[in-house]
This record gives sequence, C-alpha cells and structure tokens, in this order.
Amino acid sequence: MDASRRLAVLAVAVLALVGAAPVTAPATAAAAGGPSPKGYWLAASDGGVFGFGDAAYYGSAGGTHLAKPIVGMAATPAGKGYWLVASDGGIFGFGDAGYFGSAGATHLAQPIVGMAATPTGRGYWLVAADGGIFGYGDAGYFGSAGGTHLSQPIVAMAATATGKGYWLVAADGGVFGYGDAGYYGSKASGRKKKQIVGVLATRSGHGYWLVASDGTVVPYGDAAFRNTHQYDHPVIGMALTPTAQGAWLAANDGTVANQGDAPAYPPPPAAAGSRTIVAIAGLPAA
Repeated sequence: MDASRRLAVLAVAVLALVGAAPVTAPATAAAAGGPSPKGYWLAASDGGVFGFGDAAYYGSAGGTHLAKPIVGMAATPAGKGYWLVASDGGIFGFGDAGYFGSAGATHLAQPIVGMAATPTGRGYWLVAADGGIFGYGDAGYFGSAGGTHLSQPIVAMAATATGKGYWLVAADGGVFGYGDAGYYGSKASGRKKKQIVGVLATRSGHGYWLVASDGTVVPYGDAAFRNTHQYDHPVIGMALTPTAQGAWLAANDGTVANQGDAPAYPPPPAAAGSRTIVAIAGLPAA
C-alpha cells in the first residue's frame, strides 16, 4: 500500500474513533458543587401555581373544579414537586409529590388552614383552624390542639428538622409545640396587634420565625433575622433561601419582598393579578 493510501485509511480510522467517543455535557452548578438553587412557588386560592427563580413548574390545580379553595402549599424535600391543600382537606400533588391520603372525605369540625411535609417527602400533616392534626404517609401523630380552648384560631404549622414533631401557631401569635418541637417564645399577649399568618422553622429545628400580616417577622430560638418593614398589601407567608440567610415575604396580591441573600425576581405574570395568593414555598437546601 502506497503512502497516500495509508494516510487516507488512518484518517478514516481516526474519524471513526472520534465519532464513537461519548460527548460529556457541561456540569451543572449543583453537580459541580456550586450554590444551591434558589427560588419559590406561589399558590393561588384557585389552584394556580407560579414558579420563580429555579423553582420549576410541575403543574397546578388551576382550571380544576375545586370544591373548596386552596389554602396551603408544601414543597417536597427534593424540590422537584409540591402539594396543594384545600380547606376541605383535599390534596393535590405535582412533580415528585406523592399522594398519601387526604381529609377530603372527612367531616371536619373546622377547615384546614395549612400543611407541612415530612423530611423524607413520604408524608405530610394537615392542620385545621381548631388545632386538629391529620397525618398521612410517614407523618407521625405527636399531639394536637384539637379540643383545647383557643383564644384565636390556628393559622399555620411547621415541622421540626427530624420530622418527630411540629409547631402550630395561632392568629394571636400563640405557639404550640408537640413531639420534639421546643418552645422558644411567642407573640401571644392581650395587646392588640397584627394577625400572625405563618410560622417557619429554622434548618436546625431549634427556633422559628413568626410572620404577621403587616410583614413583621419575629425570630425565636436560633432564628437569625427579623423584619420590621411594613407592606401595603397583607402578607400571607414567608419562604427561606437555601442558606437560611435570607427570605421572601409574599403578599396576597402576588408581590414579593426579598430580605438578606434572597434575590429579587420579576413580578408575577399578568394572569396572577386577578388571583388571591394564599401560600409560598421555597426550594429546599440541596
């Protein structure tokens, strides 16, 4: 074989090897050990869901006939899905949010007002305005305020980091802990003040924040920051950044204020303008 033919055969062999070689995609920030994704979802009373930042859209109950309005939301631990809960206890799961049961067919003395997911993502709790607790999947029962005389109704709940307990918070700021949920203080008193609308646990489980409808955020235990800035529209809840060094405060018109290392995102789409936002859920820490 002459020299020119040998070169041609060699070139073909090299091209074949190159074509057979696998192509490696660029590493993502998470795979490369980069910063955790940041973002949050907003849920509307009609079941609509709006994602911001790295919070992907996995579906919604918007356009679905709902017997009762949506009142709460919880993200899965993987951040690849979320649950919505209606005031009658109906559960709607999207993405990797599994269905473990609901109170939709249960006669409730008071409506459901919120929910919390277990750390495994294989269960969740629902809480009613009278303090009743309903657990599904691997969500254990550690007690409730059902049957307790409450000065004001329960408005929200948060689970501990271990999933072995939870806090309930009333509209007057009273805090009720069960299981391994320690008591670090509350805003309950006889003085007139803005209604509490949410409670958010710290990553360690050794503290929590209470969120008021005027945007006031009060820390307890090892909760690190507070907010005293007041907002024009009623605040409905708060979501932490993955670092827990910042937060987003959401109002019922869909506007969101950012604190600490929480980035600001564009306003909600025009379609959200006619809806009442009732819940916010942040992406979990990676």
